[in-house]
Amino acid sequence: MIRPIIHRQLTRGDLACLVDEIARMDVSEGREADEALQAGAVDIVLDSPAALEAVLGRGGAPAPLPLTLLWYIPIRAQLRTRGVTDILLADYAATLPVVFATSQSQHAIAKVENGMSEWWRYVAALPQGTVAQAEAAADAAALALWWAGCFPAWVERGGAGRGMVRAYVTFAGRMLALAADLLEASAPEEAALCIRAAEARTELHAALIEARVDYIGEDPHSSASRLNRFLRRLADNN
Repeated sequence: MIRPIIHRQLTRGDLACLVDEIARMDVSEGREADEALQAGAVDIVLDSPAALEAVLGRGGAPAPLPLTLLWYIPIRAQLRTRGVTDILLADYAATLPVVFATSQSQHAIAKVENGMSEWWRYVAALPQGTVAQAEAAADAAALALWWAGCFPAWVERGGAGRGMVRAYVTFAGRMLALAADLLEASAPEEAALCIRAAEARTELHAALIEARVDYIGEDPHSSASRLNRFLRRLADNN
């Protein structure tokens, strides 16, 4: 079962690298970030505009930071703009591309028309009402969100255009609701997270869609793509 892992796995070294990148962009911002970290205000630094700017760069390539931070900080920022301030949900959404980055599921699912039928057959074949079925449902939801958020073009090619992307997001919500129902008695905290993720599925998907453009797609690191992203961020800030 995919669980939020990024926040608790951040190390002092990871955060120090982030502060260095912030200072490279703006010395005074870097000093403030370092002071905040020394005071234990990790989330204030992670949510700061300076951290987001350092991660995305000023029209250049993404910063030389751990993959966890490259996804986590932009996704946190995207969710905040959509009114979602739940740190665990941001952690969950950012965990998906980090965990699946080395997964073989991309190649496996690419060979079939769509993943939903395959994932549902797997979930339905497990003993009904068990924790194993709950965890499989949660994993199916995670895969659906990851595909729809990070590889929407592939999802569209496998079905009826943008309607298939919406179907994946809806499927993720239903699988999360199923997992929450089955886990309510044995793992109430995980059930609660599944419920919140199901309710925020549209926002989670949108955050993944926005964050992916810096790392995935056609020529994401070409000069033209970098310039277009930089100009779009300038427009968003004005």
